[in-house]
Amino acid sequence: MLIQVIRSDNQYDYIQDYILDSLIETKKIVKFKRSTGWVTIGTHQTRAHKREGAARNSDRIVVNDDVFVREYRRANS
Repeated sequence: MLIQVIRSDNQYDYIQDYILDSLIETKKIVKFKRSTGWVTIGTHQTRAHKREGAARNSDRIVVNDDVFVREYRRANS
């Protein structure tokens, strides 16, 4: 799917949806268009921003295995 973006040099462009996160993280775009309107990077919530917060939380348990979760909690209580 193509997404309309405004690059950091203020040029309008269309990109493939799978490279959106990369362009946000490398600050190569300043805005992209959702169905609800334009999203300004740094002002509005974006997928890359959400993932950053989750990655910084080192206590998050990613593995959904009951035994592992119980052992992890027991070891860290």
